[in-house]
Amino acid sequence: MELGQIVAERLIEGVAPDGSHIEVVIRFGAPRPDPLSSNGDWQCPHQIVGLGDDSVGAAHGVDSLQALLLSVYAVRLKLAESGSTLDWLGAPDFGLTIAPALS
Repeated sequence: MELGQIVAERLIEGVAPDGSHIEVVIRFGAPRPDPLSSNGDWQCPHQIVGLGDDSVGAAHGVDSLQALLLSVYAVRLKLAESGSTLDWLGAPDFGLTIAPALS
């Protein structure tokens, strides 16, 4: 799969299990119609560079927004499971989870 047009990117710093300092870049491609879907579903590609496997993955949804949100969620899970100590501005979940206060 191709990443296509990059619509968002983030640099995350960390420490690998061997103690070396690493930089991890996450990239999200623009959501697009899933060419394999007969129902009009969408896909949103993503890539994590710096943890060993730089391949492009994707999440799928019934529309472009769901595909994008699920792609962000998938990247957050992959980062959490990486075995590396990662940090982005001290934010929980690398700043990939947003829960604004409702008033």
